[in-house]
Amino acid sequence: MSNKQQKLKIFIPCEEANHVCDKTQYKEATLWEKIKLSAHLIYCRACRKYTKNNSMLTKKIKESKVECMTIEAKKAMKENLKQALKESTL
Repeated sequence: MSNKQQKLKIFIPCEEANHVCDKTQYKEATLWEKIKLSAHLIYCRACRKYTKNNSMLTKKIKESKVECMTIEAKKAMKENLKQALKESTL
């Protein structure tokens, strides 16, 4: 690696590329991280696949329109389950 490449540190390992990919999905990556990821994806087929799968997963989750239960609903369900278990052991 040349001195210039060492100073810029544009070439990153796959582990770091995957981490930056994850950060990018949540809009937490800096511009410099995105540039380094793009450079890495030019030559790394495995990370291109990881990035593609990550993007597809994020898209599908957004499309799913999943709604979470409220805390109160979760507590009520837990109590109902406890009651049902208590009654089944009698």
